[in-house]
Amino acid sequence: MRTLVLGRTPARVTAVLDALRADGFDAEGVSTDEEARKLLETAEFGVLVIGGGVGPDSRAAIKELAAQYQVRRVIDGALAEPFDAYVRREFEPLIRETAAG
Repeated sequence: MRTLVLGRTPARVTAVLDALRADGFDAEGVSTDEEARKLLETAEFGVLVIGGGVGPDSRAAIKELAAQYQVRRVIDGALAEPFDAYVRREFEPLIRETAAG
């Protein structure tokens, strides 16, 4: 199941992707709403992770679009260091649960 990560800080998006990919997850990451829209419109993503830096208006619009394209789970995240440990503790169990469901 593909995961899309949207975050405003490219370095943090990269850190999330590095952790997910190292653990065998198929993940793509972007920093702008436009990039996220284009990818969501492919209908290839089952999970969307939205970073803490994404503002309320953008967050609401992206969640609405995700629902239109049958994204099965939206995870609201705000990274804490160390990033890899946070991803493994907070995001990966939810992605696995969604994939199994």
